[in-house]
Amino acid sequence: MSRRVRRRCAATDKGKRTVPSDECAVSISVTPGSPYTVDWTSLPDDTVVQLFSYLNYRDRASLSSTCRTWRALGSSSCLWASLDLRSYRVSIPTAMALSTRCGHLRCLRLRGADSLFSISALRARGLCEISADGCRGLTDATLAVLAARHEALQSIQIGPDPLDRLSSDALRHVAVCCTQLRRLRLSGLREIDGEAISAFATHCPDLEEVTFLDCGSIEEGAIGKIMSLRFLSVAGSRNVKWATASLAWSNLPNLLGLDVSRTDVSHIAVSRLLSQSKSLQLVCALNCPSIEEQETNNPIVSKGKLLLTIFTDIFKKVASLLFPDSSADSKLVFDQWRCNVKNKDKSLGDMMTWLEWILSHSLLRTAETNPHAMDEFWLKQGTSLLLSLAKSMQEDVQEKAATALATFVVIDDENANVDPARSEAVMKDGGIPLLLELARCYRESAQSEAAKAIANLSVNAKVAKAVADEGGIAILTNLARSMNRLVAEEAAGGLWNLSVGEEHKAAIAMAGGVKALVDLIFRWSEGNDGVLERAAGALANLAADDKCSLEVARSGGVHALVKLARSCKAEGVLEQAARALANLAAHGDNNGNNAAVGQEAGALEALVQLTCSQNEGVRQEAAGALWNLSFDDRNREAIATAGGVEALVALARECTNASEGLQERAAGALWGLSVSEANSIAIGREGGVGPLLALARSEIEDVHETAAGALWNLAFYSGNALHIVEEGGVPVLVNLCSSSGSKMARFMSALALAYMFDGSRMDEVAMVGTSGEGSSKGACFEGARRMALKHIEAFVGTFSHPNLFSLAAASSAPAALSHVAEAVFIQEAGHLRCSGAEIGRFVSMLRNPSSILRACAAFALLQFTVPGGRHAAHHASLLQKAGAARVLRGAAASATAPIEAKIFARIVLRNLEHHQSESST
Repeated sequence: MSRRVRRRCAATDKGKRTVPSDECAVSISVTPGSPYTVDWTSLPDDTVVQLFSYLNYRDRASLSSTCRTWRALGSSSCLWASLDLRSYRVSIPTAMALSTRCGHLRCLRLRGADSLFSISALRARGLCEISADGCRGLTDATLAVLAARHEALQSIQIGPDPLDRLSSDALRHVAVCCTQLRRLRLSGLREIDGEAISAFATHCPDLEEVTFLDCGSIEEGAIGKIMSLRFLSVAGSRNVKWATASLAWSNLPNLLGLDVSRTDVSHIAVSRLLSQSKSLQLVCALNCPSIEEQETNNPIVSKGKLLLTIFTDIFKKVASLLFPDSSADSKLVFDQWRCNVKNKDKSLGDMMTWLEWILSHSLLRTAETNPHAMDEFWLKQGTSLLLSLAKSMQEDVQEKAATALATFVVIDDENANVDPARSEAVMKDGGIPLLLELARCYRESAQSEAAKAIANLSVNAKVAKAVADEGGIAILTNLARSMNRLVAEEAAGGLWNLSVGEEHKAAIAMAGGVKALVDLIFRWSEGNDGVLERAAGALANLAADDKCSLEVARSGGVHALVKLARSCKAEGVLEQAARALANLAAHGDNNGNNAAVGQEAGALEALVQLTCSQNEGVRQEAAGALWNLSFDDRNREAIATAGGVEALVALARECTNASEGLQERAAGALWGLSVSEANSIAIGREGGVGPLLALARSEIEDVHETAAGALWNLAFYSGNALHIVEEGGVPVLVNLCSSSGSKMARFMSALALAYMFDGSRMDEVAMVGTSGEGSSKGACFEGARRMALKHIEAFVGTFSHPNLFSLAAASSAPAALSHVAEAVFIQEAGHLRCSGAEIGRFVSMLRNPSSILRACAAFALLQFTVPGGRHAAHHASLLQKAGAARVLRGAAASATAPIEAKIFARIVLRNLEHHQSESST
């Protein structure tokens, strides 16, 4: 079109031009102070139409709504000659709404049997080509009506999902109605009888290509009657009688290409076809075991004809056909052919177009089934083939190649493991820039497949770096904003994988990825579990970083994630949402996200409810979130109010045979709640001691360490201490105290034992009962006490270094004490926070008649006050308020105290002096 849109403008008094409100105009300033009005409707029609052609249908509709002129141009028949509706669920009302623009529709792509049923409402009588996938439920009636109402069809492609409900009757209807048919591609039919195939031979004189993929039974002889046939594929089909097939098909006068990939075709049959067919030029037999076995020792000689197998150099073979005299790199053969396609004869061009299609399909199906012993093929030429096909001018081939690249690298889908050699081969062959370029194209179907490939490849850290270096983070972030669900889902998956390590989190946040992911949750809030799981998973990874967690909160992430935890039913989404909330709450004093999550309406109730989920992963992440949230005082009490104590005790009781992660988090959440007196007593009352003792018996350090922490808190209260004794907890704690590989587990077990036997009210509680019962309980209690004290002494003794202690005792120099402090300090103990009551208990323990308990108390106070500890200043302040200095000086000077207790007391006094001087400066 060359006509320009006429400007409807009027001159004003000042010589300016105004444009009516219904026209597309924008004011720009070429130079400061000199505004000009540019009338976009002055663009030639063909330029505007070309602009429209690069937009998806949603954006095209938005642009058409700007003015009457562009509305008319947006309805141009050339823009609606081809329609891709695979991203939409096409109902009859939707099809009717589109029908006014589909009078000149020629090519249609869609997804789903229901969509296929609805397309009659488009009233596209001139439809020539239809391609549909995801049509597993397609019936004879739907296909028959489709054929009857679209008699001009020249190409029908339905697959790759199996069409097991279709019968040969429907194919006969297609043959009778669509007499102009030139291409027929169908997948997964149970049976294709001779009458149906003969109907195509009778009624479709121009039928050039037939593809029956993964079919159960095919009448081979009848195919030999389709004299117009040039290209035939029966890849993946079973029960083919190859003797009959080779005899019948070798007589087809126009047959150029035959695809028998993934079948049990015999070596003899292929040899006969190549030798007896006068027209046949190419046989593709990828992943055919019989051929591969024979080709090693007895290769088929086919002068001037091509036989492609996984053991042949496919690039070299194709190059010998296209450019027999060329010495160029054979791996560029497909690129060279595309550049010179106009100079080649039509037959050769048609064959190459068909070869691209069947290769893309066979490689994709091979990648999906992932047969053994394919590594050499993928690394030697399979990867290069896929990347070459991804440059095809056929959209279908491009997308299949991208899907295959996303698929063949995955070796364990459940655990998201990719083959490092395969993924790095894609990177080394220049696949990352190619896929990113494909992801930037205007076709949403290509965007989603390219994004999927980038996402899967990015599981490999080296490839992830290459993606980031090539600008992939910005591209994926932009795609995550797409209104197309499939595109947004795969882009979110890419950001999820890129955010696994620490390297790319800041870059994702800077590119606006956090906001894009949060917006995804609000945009696709219901019925889109794939999008939501990927978005929540990416946010969970990002929330593990302190700065990114702040960005998640600022972008509304807390509200979005709590919304998922409260309302979503999909277990994968719930698991990732709970994990994200756990990570948001994990930064403690560094930011206010912990409190923010707890204050979000319904957050704590939802997480408590999720601990009862049937899915172990959901329970684990919910318990982890409650553990982190319990570090905030208000959250801790609110969790208990929401039923957290009962839920977590029940979880601890049920998870003794569950995964280590769930056991650790269940014990950890109870540890966090038990910091407060009311919760600690409630846990004991709910029967929490038994499950925690069971977890404390675990061989896994992380599990028994968190269980020991919870038991330490519980043992502070006499009723719980008695429960621990009665349920056989003393031997459990003694075992941890003496044999755990975790210093923290040994330390907290020793403190729990010290609480239980420091002469508190538990002694009185233990003696309650009749005189006989009291004597029996007393004997048991005394035996447990001796056992506990013996192992507490042994634990403290493991930190005794005779030479260091002797030097420290004989010297008043600070350096001597510093050496002891460095030697005995438990790094992780610096993160523990004690209440005033607990500090007071240890101060009282310094006066205990038992020298073992005095040494244990001094050792504990040393750990809690070492400078640099997270809560050391807090503990020092509590000791000052409790007047502990005098007691410590007494312990340090005691004539009856062991040397360890004296040295530890002196170190604590030095620590107090340090903190006091720090606070005064």
